[in-house]
Amino acid sequence: MRRSLFIKVPDMTQSVVVCTDAQDSTQAGRSLGDQIRTTFQGNSPDAVILFVSPRFDAAPLLRELQSTCSPAVMVGCSSAGEFTSHSRGEGLACAVALRSTEMQFAASMGRGLSEDRGAAARQIVSAFKGIDQHARAYHSALLLTDALAGHADEFIEQLVLLTGAEYQFVGGGAGDDANFRRTQVFCGTEVASDAAVGLEILSDKPLGVGVRHGWKPAGAALRVTQAEGARVISLNAIPAVEVFEEHAAATGQHFNRASPLPFFLHNILGIDTGQGFKLRVPLGINPDGSISCAAEIPLGSAVRIMSTSAESAAEAATQATRTAMEKLNGNKPNVALFFDCVATRLRMGKEFGFELQKLQDALGTAEFAGCNTYGQVARAEGQFSGFHNCTAVVCVIPG
Repeated sequence: MRRSLFIKVPDMTQSVVVCTDAQDSTQAGRSLGDQIRTTFQGNSPDAVILFVSPRFDAAPLLRELQSTCSPAVMVGCSSAGEFTSHSRGEGLACAVALRSTEMQFAASMGRGLSEDRGAAARQIVSAFKGIDQHARAYHSALLLTDALAGHADEFIEQLVLLTGAEYQFVGGGAGDDANFRRTQVFCGTEVASDAAVGLEILSDKPLGVGVRHGWKPAGAALRVTQAEGARVISLNAIPAVEVFEEHAAATGQHFNRASPLPFFLHNILGIDTGQGFKLRVPLGINPDGSISCAAEIPLGSAVRIMSTSAESAAEAATQATRTAMEKLNGNKPNVALFFDCVATRLRMGKEFGFELQKLQDALGTAEFAGCNTYGQVARAEGQFSGFHNCTAVVCVIPG
C-alpha cells in the first residue's frame, strides 16, 4: 500500500527591506526585484510596499520590479525622502517585501479623491476580503493617498464607515520632495494622482500601530473664526498672518512674510481635540493674509501655536515604536513601516538621522523602511486617530 506523507509547514512570515540609488528607473526596479528574489531564494513575494523618489519615472520602475520578482500584490507612493534601517536621503527607491502563511493581502486603488471621497473609498474597500470573511482575527490596511487632493480626514472616515470600524488604518500622504506640485500612488504597475491605494492585511497576529508627535502648546488658545478647507483666514477674528507675527514678536523669533516657511516649520498649528492636539503645518501666506496649511482645519476649531525640539521629535519616534511593540501582544517584531512628515525632516536636517536611530534602537534587530510624507494616517484602537502632520507613525509587523 502506498502511503501519503503529509508534512505540516510551520506558520511563518518572512520579510526583506531593500533599497537602491540607481539613477535609471528601469535599473532601479530591477535592482529592487533582484534583491527581493535573491533573499526569498527565487520565490515570489506575497506583497511589496514601495517608497519611491519622484526623481524616478515610476511606471518603468514598477514594470521592471513586477517582471523581476512577480509579487502577488504591490502598492506604493512617491515620497519626500526615503529611508531604511541602513540608508536615508532623497533620490532613493525603497521597498518592504513579505511572504507569509499568517497573512493574506489584497490591493486596490480609489480614484477621484478631490471630487468624491465616498466613491474612492468604495473602490478601495471593494477589493477587501475581510468585510465578508472572518477567517483571520486581525484586520488592518495600509493606506497611501495623494494628500494634495485634500479632504484626507473625510476620506479616512468614509473608509472607517465602510469597513464597520473593524480595520485599523496606517500610512501616509505621497510626496514630491517638498515641491507640492504632483504626487503619485501605485497599485500593481498602475500609477495615478488624485487617488489612494489600500493594502488589506488580514492576519493571525496583531499588527502594532504607534502614534506620537512631541509638540507642545507655545501660545494662547485661539478660535478659527474663518476658514476654507486648508486655508485659515482668521483666528480670533484677526487675519491669520497677523496672529503668527504677534507670536513671533512675543517669543523673540524672526518672521518674514516673503519667506515664512523657516518660521512655520518651527511654529505649527495644533487642533485641540480634547484628547490631544492634531497637527497642521502652515505652508504659505496668501495675499489676503490667510495661511495655507498642509491639511484642513475645521471652522470653529480651538487651536494653539505649537513648538518642539529635535530631542522631543526623536523621543516621539521612540514612544510611538514602543507603543506599536506593545500592541503585538507578546509576538516578536519582524519588520516595521515608518511614516514621518517632510516638515520634520526639513526642520531637523541632519538631526533627522538621530530620530531614525531612536526608531531602530526601539525595534531591536527588526528592520524598517518608510518615507517622509505629506501627512500621516493612523486609525487604531487606543490611538490618536485621523490624518496628521508632523507626527511619527509606526506600524510593526510581527514575525
